[in-house]
Amino acid sequence: MSQEPQTSHLLLFLLLSHGVASHRTTDSRQDLHPLLQKMAEEIIDGSYLNALLDLIRFQSSHVWTADLSHRVLAYLNSRNVAFTIPSLQAAMENHLEQRLYQPRQLLEDLRGTDALQFHTAMKCLLEDKKDRLELDNVIIDLGEMRKQALQSPGVNRSLFLVTLERCFQVLNPLECVEILGRVLRGSSGRFLQPDITEKLPWDLREDAFKNLSAVFRDLYDQTSAQSQKALYSWMTGVLRTCSNVTEDSVSWVSAENLWILGRYMVHLSLEEIRNISPREMALFISYDNATKQLDTVYDITPEHAQAFLERIRASGFDMRNTSTIHRQARGRWASEHFSEMLGLLVCFYDDLELLDAAMAQVLLHQMIKCSHLRGFQAGIQKLKADLLETATENRTLNETLGSLSDAVVGLTHSQLESLSPKAVHGAILTLNQVSGWAKSQVVILSAKYLAHEKVLSFHDVSQMGVLLAGVSTQALHAMDRRDLSRVLTSTISVHLADLSPAQQHGVLSKVLEAGVPEAGLVDIHGAFFKEVSLFDLWREPGFTPTVLKDKELRRGQALFLYELLSKTPRRPEELLSSGHLVKGVMCSHVDAMSADSFLAHFHYFEKNFSLLSPHQINCLAWKYWEVARSSMPPFLLAVLPARYLASVPASQCVPFLISLGRSQLDSLVLDSHKRNSVLKQVQQCLNDSVADEYTVDILGNLLCHLPAAVISRGVSPRAWATALYGLRDCPDLNPQQKAAVKLRLLEQHGPPQNWTAETTKELGSFLALFSGDELSSVATKFPDILQQTASQMAGILLPQEFLCAVFESVWNGSQESPGSDPGPGCRGVAAPSSEAILKLGEANTCWAPAGLLCLEEATFCRTVELLGAVRGFSLAQLRTLKEKAIQVWDMPSYWRECQIVSLGRIALALNESELGQLDLSSIDTVASLSRQTEWTPEQAKSILQGFLEDSGHSIQDLKSFHLVGLGAILCAMNVTEIALLKISEFRVVVARIGTLLCSTQVLAEFKRKAEVVFGEPAQWSSSVLQELGTIAAGLTKEELRTLDEDLMPYFQPSAIRCLPDEVFKELSAEQIASLGPENAVAVTPAQRRQLSMLQLHSLQRALDGAKAHSWPDAPPSASPTRTPSSLSPAGAWVSWGLGLGCPLLVLMPKLLC
Repeated sequence: MSQEPQTSHLLLFLLLSHGVASHRTTDSRQDLHPLLQKMAEEIIDGSYLNALLDLIRFQSSHVWTADLSHRVLAYLNSRNVAFTIPSLQAAMENHLEQRLYQPRQLLEDLRGTDALQFHTAMKCLLEDKKDRLELDNVIIDLGEMRKQALQSPGVNRSLFLVTLERCFQVLNPLECVEILGRVLRGSSGRFLQPDITEKLPWDLREDAFKNLSAVFRDLYDQTSAQSQKALYSWMTGVLRTCSNVTEDSVSWVSAENLWILGRYMVHLSLEEIRNISPREMALFISYDNATKQLDTVYDITPEHAQAFLERIRASGFDMRNTSTIHRQARGRWASEHFSEMLGLLVCFYDDLELLDAAMAQVLLHQMIKCSHLRGFQAGIQKLKADLLETATENRTLNETLGSLSDAVVGLTHSQLESLSPKAVHGAILTLNQVSGWAKSQVVILSAKYLAHEKVLSFHDVSQMGVLLAGVSTQALHAMDRRDLSRVLTSTISVHLADLSPAQQHGVLSKVLEAGVPEAGLVDIHGAFFKEVSLFDLWREPGFTPTVLKDKELRRGQALFLYELLSKTPRRPEELLSSGHLVKGVMCSHVDAMSADSFLAHFHYFEKNFSLLSPHQINCLAWKYWEVARSSMPPFLLAVLPARYLASVPASQCVPFLISLGRSQLDSLVLDSHKRNSVLKQVQQCLNDSVADEYTVDILGNLLCHLPAAVISRGVSPRAWATALYGLRDCPDLNPQQKAAVKLRLLEQHGPPQNWTAETTKELGSFLALFSGDELSSVATKFPDILQQTASQMAGILLPQEFLCAVFESVWNGSQESPGSDPGPGCRGVAAPSSEAILKLGEANTCWAPAGLLCLEEATFCRTVELLGAVRGFSLAQLRTLKEKAIQVWDMPSYWRECQIVSLGRIALALNESELGQLDLSSIDTVASLSRQTEWTPEQAKSILQGFLEDSGHSIQDLKSFHLVGLGAILCAMNVTEIALLKISEFRVVVARIGTLLCSTQVLAEFKRKAEVVFGEPAQWSSSVLQELGTIAAGLTKEELRTLDEDLMPYFQPSAIRCLPDEVFKELSAEQIASLGPENAVAVTPAQRRQLSMLQLHSLQRALDGAKAHSWPDAPPSASPTRTPSSLSPAGAWVSWGLGLGCPLLVLMPKLLC
C-alpha cells in the first residue's frame, strides 16, 4: 500500500515529547549516557546512519525513557547546534533518502562504521527473535526493515559486499554465512558473478564452510555456468586444502566431500571421478541423503553419470541383483532395492547384459524421475524401450502392464489397442498417474477401461486420474447428474482442467440442466469456473465474495458479479480481496471511493495488478492523481498523458526507475509511441548510460527496453555481466537490441569457434542470435548444449538458422542410414529416426520432404504426434506427412479417432474430399481438428458437413458442447444455419463463440441471436458487451451509435479489430475518446484512415490515457483534492520518499506510532 512519506524517523526518536525541549544549559554531558553522546555528535557531523546504529545498540541494553529525548536535545543545544523540528526533519529526509537511492554511498557508509556499529548492523539483519524495538511510544519494526532491505534494488547488493568484506572479522562465521544466505536468496543468485570468488574467505571453519556451500547449492539453478565453475573451484580448493592429500595416487574426493559438493559434483572431471576410491564411493552411497542428492543432479551428462556408475560397481555393489540391501537410518533398519539409491544416475544405466525381467521392471519404476533431467531425453526413451522389451520377455503386455511404470507412454497405438479391458482395469492405479500421455493414447486407454460400461458411474470416473481426458464428451454428458456433482467435489476434480472445452461443457450442461444452477455452480472451482455462462450466473443470486475466492473469472463474469455484490452492504476489502473479482471493478466504483477509502484500499489493487486491465489501471492512476499526487506510485504516471510524466523532476529519477522497473512496461503502456516517450524519460534519467551493476539493479524490467545504442555503447564493462543476466530473461527484444547484444557478446567472448563449454551454456537463449555459419562450430563441439538450449526454448518462435544448426548437431551425431528395405524412391535417402525426431523438436522443420516421405512405418507411428505439433512445417512438408499417413494407415475413410487426433497440424494438408472421408461422428474428433486455426473456408465447411452427416445431427439438434467442440468451424455456417441454432444452447456458450474471428456476415447473425438472450444493444451492460467478444462486431452503424460512451472500454479489443471500417467510423468523438488504452491500440490502420480529424484527436486522447470526461485535461499544476502532507504546496512535486513500494534502508526502521 502506498502511503505518505515517513522519512523523519530519527527525528521522532529525538522529539518524543509533544512540546519543545527545554534549553537547559547545565552540563548535559554528565546527564547523557556516553553512547547517546556519541550518537548526538554523529548527528552534529551529519553521520545519521552511524547515529541510528548507536541508538539501536543503546536501546538493546537500556530502557528508553521519555526524559532521554529531552537530554539528547539539551546536549545538542549545549553544542550550539540549533535544531528545530522542520530543519532536523529536512536534514533527515534528505540524508536517508539519498542513502536509500544511492546504495553505493550506503556501502561506503557501512565500510566507515566502527566495529560495534557494524556488529549492530549485522545483528539487525540476522536476529529474528526481537523484531520490534519499543522506545516510549515509538516502535521500530526491525522485521519489516529486514524484509524490505533484502528486496531493495542496490541496497541488498551493498549488504552482500560489505558482509563479505567485514562480517567475518566482527561476527561468528556461522552468523555471517546466515546473513550471506539471506541476502543471496533475496537476489535470486544474480550477485554470484565469477569474480565474487576472489572475495570469499579460504580459511573458514568447517561448519561455516559447509553452511556456505549449502547456500551455493540452493542457488545452483539461479547461478550462471561460469559462476558455477568459479564457485566449484573455490569449494574444491578449500576441500583439497582440508583433505591433506599429498600422494597423487590418493583422491581428495572423499564421501564427505562428495556430499558437501552436492549438485556441484557434476563439475568433477572424468579423471577425478574415476580416481574416487571404491571405499569412499561405497560410503557415500550408504549415506541417508545420498539418494536425495543424486535425485537433483539434473544437468549431469551421460559421460559423467556412467563414470559414477562405474565407480559404484567397483565399490562392490551388484546393480543387477534384485535382492534388497539394508542400512541403518536414524536408529531403524531401512530396506530398498539398490537401484533406488542411484537417483538420476539410473537414467544412464548401461549394464543391460543378463538383466532379468524383474530388475528391468525395478529400473523402469526408478526412471520415472528421468523427465527432470535437462536434455538427453531421446537416449532415455531408447533405454526405456530396451528395458520395456526385457521386462516383457516371455510374458504378454497384458500381464506386465501394471509393472512397467511410465515406460507405457512409449507404447504405440497398435500395442495399446492390443490390450484387454481386464488388463487396463488391473493396471489403472499405475496408468492413472503416469504423465506424458499423448491425447491419442489417453483416448485408447479410456475406451479400454470403459469398454463394458454403458453409462459411467462416479466410481468409474474416480479411478481414471489423468485418463479422464480420454473420456468422450458424450459419455460425460450421459452420466447421472448426481454422479457428476460428486466429481466436482472429489479428488478427481483436479483433472477437470485437463479436459477439452467441449468436454468441460459436456459436464457443465449436465450439472446445470435441471434449472437450479446454484446446486452446481458453488462446487465448480479454479479455471473450470471460467466456462460458466453469464446467463447461468444471472440465475444464481446467492454468490458471496468468500465463495468466489477459489474461482478464476472471465472479465465479463467479474463485471457482473462485482456489480451484483457491491449493491449489498459490504466492506470494500471483502470484494477487493476476493481473487479474480477485482477484474470487475469499474471506473465508476473507483470514482465513488472517498480519498481516505481509496488510499486505505489501494494495496488490494497493487497486489492484483496482473489481473487488472489497462483501462482499470488508468482509472486508478487518475484517482490517485486527484487525491494524493504527492505520494503517487511513479509507475502510475506512465499511464497518464505524456506531459504528466514529463513533470517528474530529475531529483526523483531513482524512485521513478525503481517503481517503473518493477512493472511490465509492455502491458502497462500499450501504445508504442507513448511507450517511447516513457523510455525517453528513462534515458534522460540514465543520461543514456548504465554506469554499473547498481544501475542495473535499479532498472529491473526496464533493462528489456534499453535502446540498442545504449546496449552497444552505454552499458559499461562493469555493468555488462549483471545486465546480461537480466537481458537473458527478456521475452521480446527487437532486432536492433538483439544485434547490439550479439555485438557485445562477440566483443566479450570472441567468435563461436573459440567458445568453451561454460561460455556456450552461459549464453543460453542468446545462441539464437547467431547465424547458422557462426553456430556450425558450436553444433560440432557442443551438440548436447545446443540441443538442451533449444529444448529449453520450446514454445518460442526460433530463427530458422538456429533450428538448422540444431538439426546439424543431431545429424552429425547420428548414424542414420537407409532402411533395410527402403520403399520406392527412398533408396539412398536417409530417413529420420524416432530418436532424431525427439531430439529435434521444432528443428524437424529442416527435414526435406523426401526424407519425411521415407520415414519407416514404425517410426511414423511412434512420432506422428510429435511431428503434428511442429509449428514451422511448410504446406509441402505437411502434405508429405499426410501422404505418409495414407501409406501407413490406408485411405482417410479407414482412420480411427486416435489416429485423427494424433495428426495435429498434419490434418491441415487434407483436402475437402479427404476431410469428407473422415469419420467425424464424434464431437471430440471434430474438436481436435478445430484446434487448428489455419483451415480454409472450404475445408471448414467440409468438416462441418462431415460432422452433421456422420453424427446424424441437424443444426437444430446441436448442444452447447457441440458448438464449443466445433469452435472455429462455426464460422463456416451460413446465415440460415446460424438462425436454426437453439437459443437455449447458444446462450450458455456465447463467451466461447465470442472468441471466434468469423466474417462480418456471420458475426452479424450471431449478434441477432445474442439480442434474443440479452435484449437490444441499447440495453446491454458492460458485462454483456464483454461477454459477447467479437460478436459485438456484428453491430450495425445505428446500433453502435446508440451505445453509451461509458460502455466503450468494455468492448473486447478483438471486437474493435473486427468492426468493419465503414461501421467503426460511425462512432462519435466522445465514444472514441472513451475506448480506453487497450481498445484504442486495437484500432486498425484501415479503420484509422476512415476517421475525421476530430475523431483522430479523440483516438489519440484514448491512446494517451486521457480522462474520457475531461475536455481538456487539467494541467499538471492543478491542485489535488487531497494533499497528504501539509508541508507540500498544492500541485507541487514532493519527495516520493519511502511510500512508493520502494524498500527501506536496512538501517532505517519503519516507525509505527
